Amino acid sequence: MARRGGGCCCSGAGHLNADNARFLLLAVLIVLYMLCGAAVFSAIELPSERAAKARWAERLEGFARRHNLSRAELRRFLRAYEEASVAGIRVDDARPRWDFTGAFYFVGTVVSTIGFGMTTPATVGGKIFLIFYGLIGCAGTILFFNLFLERLITVIAYVMKSCHERQLRRKGVLPHDGRWGSGGSEVDSLAGWKPSVYYVMLILCVASLIISCCASAMYTPIEGWSYFDSLYFCFVAFSTIGFGDLVSSQNVQYESQGLYRFGNFVFILMGVCCIYSLFNVISIVIKQSINWILKKLDCRCCHRCQRKLFRSRRNVVMPGNVRSRRNISIETDVINESDTDGRRLSGEMISMKDFLASNKVSLAIMQKQLSETANGYPRQMSSNSKQNGFSGGVGALAIMNNRLAETSVDR
Repeated sequence: MARRGGGCCCSGAGHLNADNARFLLLAVLIVLYMLCGAAVFSAIELPSERAAKARWAERLEGFARRHNLSRAELRRFLRAYEEASVAGIRVDDARPRWDFTGAFYFVGTVVSTIGFGMTTPATVGGKIFLIFYGLIGCAGTILFFNLFLERLITVIAYVMKSCHERQLRRKGVLPHDGRWGSGGSEVDSLAGWKPSVYYVMLILCVASLIISCCASAMYTPIEGWSYFDSLYFCFVAFSTIGFGDLVSSQNVQYESQGLYRFGNFVFILMGVCCIYSLFNVISIVIKQSINWILKKLDCRCCHRCQRKLFRSRRNVVMPGNVRSRRNISIETDVINESDTDGRRLSGEMISMKDFLASNKVSLAIMQKQLSETANGYPRQMSSNSKQNGFSGGVGALAIMNNRLAETSVDR
């Protein structure tokens, strides 16, 4: 987003445009976020891992002594069991992984990008088929999630607009018939109204929490997990992280098995859709935060540059016909100083009135440039070209840009 004129040193050819600046800032923040997360998880989980490793080594040594086995033989046996475990063999009874219901559960984890990892193709043909199957299936499912998000936001916007309209009618701002008087002097306060992204995020948070709590209440007695483990599984599954340490519907038999598997499918589908929508709304909030940070940084930088420019202009500009130019527009970034060339050459002194008038124009130009720096220039006001900081957007972000009002962060 280039600015007109050469009034600021930040508008040179080497200046990064706004999209690149946002991309770089987001990349830096993500790396810092990952470093902080790695430090926290390492501090929490590493002592437990070392303790478990020590317990296992002690148990292995005792087992080898009791049964007169060498460590090498015991390790070979354990490696063979690991290979069997990858193929789906477990010590406890588990349902067949590649019967039709097991295969259907597997393709569900593939197209939803959950990928628990408890079932993986072992044959070359299965791996090749998975590549092409996942390519089309994942793309189609992401399209489904985007369309679901669009309809969900439409419903939320309709409900919130109805509540907003009812509130205006209670306050007497909007007539009960929904139309204004014949005078036509009032502007419809609902024209162009859109819900705040923060309200939508709150609604999606509540919906996701309700679905997770209900699903956990189902998993706890049937799978034998604790309620906290059930909530943990819900987040891992619904967010499509899919660690695979806890996987539902893997036992051979359940009470009301058909009903449980149907409920499991419905909860996972609803949970993935809601969490996916929530992630996209949170990404809008993150984007607004990045825009706010860049506006503050850019505004400070340009303020310093404009202050230097203002001082240099104040020292050299001596307008001779300021009073005759009464309709000076601040739409131009550069003052037309051709009328003052003769006075500069002649060294004529500037009057205090002319000096103040010149500085007033320069200050107005500087304020205009700072405003453009904060808001992004040029400011498009047409309904089909509104931008929120990132130019354009595809998929769910584009849908969110069309459905949600960009909440102002510089109030």
